[in-house]
Amino acid sequence: MTHLPAGGPLRPVRSHPAGAAFDGRPPDPADTDPAVLTALLHRHGWQRRGGIPGRYGRWTPPGPGTGTGTSLLVPVSRAFPDSEDLLGEALLALSRSGAPRAREILLALAVPSDEIHWSRDTPAGPGGATAWTAEEQLRSAARRILLAAALATRARTGFHGARHRRTAAAALDTVLVGPARGGRRLTAFAPVTTGRSLAVCLHHALYAVREAIDYRRATGGMDAFDTAVAAGVSQELTEALVALVRGTEGARVGIAWAPAAGVPGGCAAAAEPVEFSPGDLPVLREAGLRYQRTEPSVTVRITGTVVRMHRPGPRGDGVIRLRVLAGAEIGRVRAVLGEEDYRIAGHAHLVGLPVRVRGRLESRGGFRRLTDARDLEPVQVDDAERDRLLKALQANAETAAFFGEACGTDDGI
Repeated sequence: MTHLPAGGPLRPVRSHPAGAAFDGRPPDPADTDPAVLTALLHRHGWQRRGGIPGRYGRWTPPGPGTGTGTSLLVPVSRAFPDSEDLLGEALLALSRSGAPRAREILLALAVPSDEIHWSRDTPAGPGGATAWTAEEQLRSAARRILLAAALATRARTGFHGARHRRTAAAALDTVLVGPARGGRRLTAFAPVTTGRSLAVCLHHALYAVREAIDYRRATGGMDAFDTAVAAGVSQELTEALVALVRGTEGARVGIAWAPAAGVPGGCAAAAEPVEFSPGDLPVLREAGLRYQRTEPSVTVRITGTVVRMHRPGPRGDGVIRLRVLAGAEIGRVRAVLGEEDYRIAGHAHLVGLPVRVRGRLESRGGFRRLTDARDLEPVQVDDAERDRLLKALQANAETAAFFGEACGTDDGI
């Protein structure tokens, strides 16, 4: 193991920016650094087999029969007149190659990206086959790990719940996750321009959680998990690692930095993948529960639009749901209001005005509930914004639940 140097449905992964840049045609040799191509070939298992020292190297793909078939002549620099010609021929051959990971190399050239690798030791069935659900499980766990790292770039806390979900999920829009080869291997590409902070945070968080697990085993204490929060460890990350390791004989997560961008400060240049085993699962689960129990509630002043209302009778307290506009990094929140505040919320809803309310964002339930709600008041907006809010509310199917009170129904607010 390596010790040194980060609930709800998951959104589908969108295309990587390289998707448009790499459409089957090789990258432009003029935009390709020979040293970067060489580093990527070496990273992905290609082997150098001769060539003129100081001028070019001959590279063959990994796997059986590496001495025959596809080979690439890659110049070591642009110092010689034929360097660009050799580079163009190598890129063309790579684009036509059926060798493993050839497309990943071309993607990394098209958009410099840090590579995040997952691998799992899954029990093999007859003929070396794996369960058809293995790929889905690997992709889901990998997505949750990336989301946990994205959450940690927004705030370092032990339990995020519903907070920062929208911005963290948006940070993954440019990340490409490739095929999960038999449910055993998976690679994600995080563009340096938009995803390096995510990769750096994940790098530190993985080592921190590994060290915290080892400290727990050695001393019986959980203190290391408390300090690991500063490195990006959270309940979301520990639960994602449980999903990655569960049902396997072990799993590893590693990060390889984009050669074109270099190694970020404070990170290991060639760190080994961080390993986790089934024996780590009880500690990871214990840490996740600890984070969830100890995260305090937060006093907030939320501005939002009322999208759902209910109370059991014509008078008394009622429950509303707000679509949050400001005041908290969450999408929606539920609050119990006194009779007068409930009446004000109803009037604001009918005329298309947002409301502002004070309370405590409760950690129990994932920061989706506002307790001790008080001082509710409408928020004045200009006519154009008011019309927009009214149209949005009318188009939202949830708004129909507002009339559940008149019909005496409970819509499960």
